[in-house]
Amino acid sequence: MKQYLPMLARPQETPFSSEDWIFEVKWDGIRAISYVNDELSVRSRNQKELINNFPELEELRELAGNTVLDGEIIVMKNGAPDFQAVISRNQSTEPGDIEYLSRKFPATYVVFDILEKDGKPLLEIPLMERKTILKNSVKEGKYVVLSMFVEGSGESYFKAALEKGLEGVMAKKKQSAYEPGKRSNNWLKIKQKKSCDCVIFGYTAGMGSRDKAFGSLILGLYDGTGPVYIGNVGTGFSDQDMEDLKKLMDEYKAETETLKGVETDREITWLRPELVGEVGYQTVTEDGRLRIPVFLRLRNDKTPLECTIDQIRPSVNDYTSKRDFTRTPEPAGSGRKEAGKSFVIHEHHARRLHFDLRLEKDGVLKSWAVPKGPPEKSSDRRLAVQVEDHPLEYGKFEGTIPEGQYGAGTVKIWDRGFYEPIVWKDDKIEFLIKGEKMDGRYVLVKFKKAQKNNWLFFKAGD
Repeated sequence: MKQYLPMLARPQETPFSSEDWIFEVKWDGIRAISYVNDELSVRSRNQKELINNFPELEELRELAGNTVLDGEIIVMKNGAPDFQAVISRNQSTEPGDIEYLSRKFPATYVVFDILEKDGKPLLEIPLMERKTILKNSVKEGKYVVLSMFVEGSGESYFKAALEKGLEGVMAKKKQSAYEPGKRSNNWLKIKQKKSCDCVIFGYTAGMGSRDKAFGSLILGLYDGTGPVYIGNVGTGFSDQDMEDLKKLMDEYKAETETLKGVETDREITWLRPELVGEVGYQTVTEDGRLRIPVFLRLRNDKTPLECTIDQIRPSVNDYTSKRDFTRTPEPAGSGRKEAGKSFVIHEHHARRLHFDLRLEKDGVLKSWAVPKGPPEKSSDRRLAVQVEDHPLEYGKFEGTIPEGQYGAGTVKIWDRGFYEPIVWKDDKIEFLIKGEKMDGRYVLVKFKKAQKNNWLFFKAGD
């Protein structure tokens, strides 16, 4: 069978409700893809074979023949998933310990997707159709269950999940394909606390009561060019945590600096970038540092290269993938994140003249192509086709995109200014706008039965 990387989710700050999405529990365990054929293989994100550590999952052979499944291995304790318990089971190496733990702390494999059935790939089939195939292809057992989901009611489901002591929920677009290895906007993880998985590149010297341990951990994430410094974390550790972590880190000492741009006046012990930790935080500062970080736990189930900057930085991957920045004068984007509410409308002389509406939100410019131009009076109704998010720097861009490049033609600013959102939902955006030409209340409403990116754009009555 073909080997697959799991589809990944982007963080979403707040819960939402939409009939275009389903919502599932976000389980706190080990992500695993299972290959059930003549042989059984259950593999982690870093391709470690897990079946030896979780022998109870052998029942997949009888429950889910000729399938490739995606799910989460969890261990329940006191009515809630216990991450440390499942990690401890994953790290066991002695056959006697594995057998004992499988009886004392049995695992459950929560299956939420199917990637193949009888050798036929299902990746391009919409999620809801895959869910139906999954239900018809997998029987539940003592250790294997199917993930339950609700449609539409994301906000109430999120509240109920937190009341049960769960981490949060996953939101998945009903029409989404399965995108192996991609952190997609079609899957969103909504948690009570923001967190990201960071690589530990070193630690600073401890002082006072910490003089035999460390002061803080030096954290980094990977972007397209290499590791990027995102700050230090010095809270969230018990005394025993610090002792155990110091002993572990000293096995990874490096002779030279392993991360550029670190800001500290303390002595640094550099580490090979092989350890991963989950860090909670409040926000990300404009210079890309985690604000009010708290260390949560080590993540032995994740590899350093999985710790990418798009966990905390707005993504414009679709935008960058369409452009050759050695040829086009368009901005590549620095990943800066602002909290403003700017807007810009570009007049774009491409193959056909059209206008582009761009609204700043979540550190990017949400963008729509408006073929007939912005509505000038309340009776005007304009088609607006949502396109890829653009970097904030595009708000100041004017120039000529050369022939052969995506969007070739002349771009100039038609209007710009600021806006104030009144409503921002998946299917409706209403906002007050103040520009040099546009002024007043405007509305974007998504067409329900047309193509998924088509919206109606109009000026509301006063």
